[in-house]
Amino acid sequence: MPHLSFVPTCRRAAPAPSRLRYPRRGLGRTAAGVAAALLAVTGLPAAPASAADPSPSASATASASATASAAGSGSVPSAAAAAIGPVNYAVAVDESGSLDPADLERERTAALRIALGEVSHASTVGIFGFASGKGLGPVDEVCPPTALDAVGRDRIGGCAAGLHRRTPEEGDDTDFPHAVAQAVTRLGAADPSVPRVLFLLTDGKLDVRNSESYGKDLTPDARMAVAEADLATALAAAKAAKIQIWPLGFGSQPDRAALDRMAAAGYQEGCVSLPDATPRATVVQDSGEVGAALETAFAAAHCLRTGGVQTGRPPADLQVRISPLAAVGSIVVDKGDPLVTATYYDPSGRRVGASGSDQGSTYEFSGQGQSVESLRITDPVPGQWRVHLDAPEDHRSQLASVSVLWRGALNSSITLSPPSPRAGERATVTVRLQTRKGLEITDQQDLKQLSVASLLTGDGFSPVPVALSDDGAAPDARAGDATFTGTVTVPASATGAITASSTLTAAGLTADENRPFRSAVSPAVPLVTAAFSAAGPLEAHPGGSVEARLTLRNDDAVPHTLHASVTDVAPGLLTLSPDTVTLAPKESRTVDVTLTAGDAAAFRLPDDGVTVGGKATVVDTSDHDRVVVDAPLSVRVTPPPSFLEQWWWALLAAGLLAAAAALVLLARLAVRRRRRSPEGLELALLDERGAEASTLTTTAGSGGWYEFEVKGVGSPYPRLVHHSGGTYRVQRGQDGGAVLETRRRDRVRLTEGAPVPLTGGLSLLLTANHRPAPVTPVPYDSVPSSALPPESTDAWL
Repeated sequence: MPHLSFVPTCRRAAPAPSRLRYPRRGLGRTAAGVAAALLAVTGLPAAPASAADPSPSASATASASATASAAGSGSVPSAAAAAIGPVNYAVAVDESGSLDPADLERERTAALRIALGEVSHASTVGIFGFASGKGLGPVDEVCPPTALDAVGRDRIGGCAAGLHRRTPEEGDDTDFPHAVAQAVTRLGAADPSVPRVLFLLTDGKLDVRNSESYGKDLTPDARMAVAEADLATALAAAKAAKIQIWPLGFGSQPDRAALDRMAAAGYQEGCVSLPDATPRATVVQDSGEVGAALETAFAAAHCLRTGGVQTGRPPADLQVRISPLAAVGSIVVDKGDPLVTATYYDPSGRRVGASGSDQGSTYEFSGQGQSVESLRITDPVPGQWRVHLDAPEDHRSQLASVSVLWRGALNSSITLSPPSPRAGERATVTVRLQTRKGLEITDQQDLKQLSVASLLTGDGFSPVPVALSDDGAAPDARAGDATFTGTVTVPASATGAITASSTLTAAGLTADENRPFRSAVSPAVPLVTAAFSAAGPLEAHPGGSVEARLTLRNDDAVPHTLHASVTDVAPGLLTLSPDTVTLAPKESRTVDVTLTAGDAAAFRLPDDGVTVGGKATVVDTSDHDRVVVDAPLSVRVTPPPSFLEQWWWALLAAGLLAAAAALVLLARLAVRRRRRSPEGLELALLDERGAEASTLTTTAGSGGWYEFEVKGVGSPYPRLVHHSGGTYRVQRGQDGGAVLETRRRDRVRLTEGAPVPLTGGLSLLLTANHRPAPVTPVPYDSVPSSALPPESTDAWL
C-alpha cells in the first residue's frame, strides 16, 4: 500500500543547565506585541505529540493495499482533523528606553491576540521583558509560563498590561544574555517531548555598558566582553535544550548580524526539513510591522500555513482564503477598538453566528466585545471567507486587520505499473496527492512547497530511491496536477515481496495514515492478467453511476477468483460492483463494472463539482492476493441538474409548439376578420313605396363592423350616413351575404335583393357584395364555426 509521511524533525531533549544568574522582575513592552502575534499564528487545534516525536509533523497517507482485505477496506479516513501538537514558547521583549510609547499598546494588543488565537489548551506561553540591570533586574517576568486554556487566555491579557518602558533609573539598555538564559530556565523545565521556541523582539543591539550585573567595578568595555561570553554560553544552553530562537528586530537600530548569529546558535531542526522551518532572524522597519512579521515567523516555526493579512477601517469587508486542504483554521480579527463588530460569512455567503457545529464544521468564538477576537473552525468550508467590520461613526479611525492560519491534511494514492513487475523490469511509480476527503487538488496555490520522494524496497535487493516530479515531462502526464511520477528498474536480484513507499515533506500539512504499496515480483509469464478501462471521462451526479470495463484472462489450468474494489477513497464517496469475478481455466472475458457515487450528504459540492480520486484495484485471491490491476481513477461528481437544466429541451419544444399554435390561430383569426370585413358592401335605403332614397358603400370599418345612422326619418329626404357609434352596423356573413345589427344587438341577415325593414317605413337593401382581394394563408374552412361569433335570424322587434 502507498505510504506518504512527514519526516519528524522537531525532536526536543531535556534542557542543559545554565551557569548564568537570572534576574529579577522587569519586562518590556515589545514582548507583548511579539507574544500576541505568535499565538495568533497558532490558532489551530493541537494534539499531544509523543515523546519520541514531539514535532507537529506527521506522516501522510499513500495508496492501496495489495491484500484482498486491504483492497476491500483501503479507503482513507476523511473525518479526522489534522493534529497540532502543543507548543511551549517564551516571548522576550526588549524593554529598553528607545521604545516609542505607541509600541506598548501594540504589544498589549499582541498579547491579547495570543490568548484568543491559541487553540490548544496544552500549549503554554511565558512573557518577559528585558533591558539592563540597574534599579531593576535585567529581566521582568510579567507572565510566567501559562497554560492557554480559557482561564489562561484571560490571564495573559491581564498580565501583559503590566509591561512598561524602562527609565534610566530602572536600567533601560539591552541585555540579550539574561533574556536567553531566562527562556532556557523556563522552557527547559517544561515537558521535553513538546517543542520549545523562544521569540526575541528587540529594537536595538547588545548594550550592557551601564549594567552592574556584569561587574560593578568593570569598565563599560569589559562589561561588554563578559556579556558576549555569557551570550555564547546561553545560546549553547538553548541549543542543548533543543530551543529554537527566532529573533525579530524592528526600527533603525537592530544589529542584524547579531540577530542572525542568535538564530543560528539555537536548535536548528524545524517541524519539517524545509528552509522556511529553520530558525532565522527577521528585521522590519518599524514596530507597526511587528505583528505581521511575528505571525509569519510563528507559522514557519510551527508548520502552520497563513492566508496573509487583510487590513481596512470599518465599515469594511475583508476576505481571507481557507484552503480545501485545511482541517482546522483560525480567523483572527484585530479590531483596534472594542466597539468594532465583526460578522463572519462562509464562502457560500452564509453567516456564521454562534459557537457549535453546523453542516459538518465546528465553530468556536472568542473575545467578542474586546479589541481582538477570533473564530476557530474545525473542518472549515474551503474558499474565500468574508469578515464584515462595522462600528459607530466615532469609532472608525483605527485600522483593523483580519488574518487566517490553518493546518491541513493530505491523503495520497501510490501506484506501481505494472503492479507486479518482473525482476529487471522497468516500472512507473505514481503518487497522487489528494485532500483528506479523497478529492483531487486543483488549486496551484495549495501545491506550493510540496516535495515528494519514493523508495522501492523488497526481498533480495537494497532500497532503491525513486525520483518523482510533477513537471509534465515523461513519464509525468501533466504538470501541476498534484500527481508525481517517476520510473525505477526492479533489481534483477529481486526474489519476492516488493514495497513502494513515498514521503511527503511540506509545512503545515499532515496525513492520516502510512500505507505503503506492497506487491511481489511476478513470474516471467504471468498466468492471470487484467486491465481496467473506461470509454471516456467518468462523470456522475450524487447517487448516480458510470460504467467501466475489466478485461480478464486466465492462462492457468485451474480457476482463479479476482476481487475488485475502489481504494484510496474516503468512505461513502465511490463504490464498484460487481466486486468478485471467477475465471475458469483458460478463460478470457470482459466484465462491465459500475462505479456508483455516494449520495449528496457525502459531498460538499461547489457549483462546478469535485473530482474524486482513487484507484481501481484488482487482486488475485487465488495467488496470494497478487495485484493484477492498480489503475488511477478519477470520477467527476457534479451537482444534479436543476429542473430547467434537465428539461430545458422539453420546455423549449413546448414553447415552440405553443408559439406555432399561436401563429396558426392568429392567422386564422386574421382570415376570419378579413372574410367578415364589411368593406365593399353596397347598401340602399328604400322609402315606403320601395323607391331608392339613398345609397352607401361601406369601408373596412372598426373592429370588423361598419357603423352607420339613418338621417331624416319622416322627412322627404331620408339618407344613410357613416357614423361611429351609430344605431346600426353591418359586416359580412358566412353565407356570402351580410349581417345587420342594431344597438340592442338584435341581428338579421342581409341578402341581395331582399329588403329588411328598419324604422319609419324605411327599409335597407343589400344591392351588391364586392369582396376585397382575398388573402388566405389558412383555409377558412379549417376555422371551426364555434370560434366565430354567434349569428341570429330572429326577426326584429
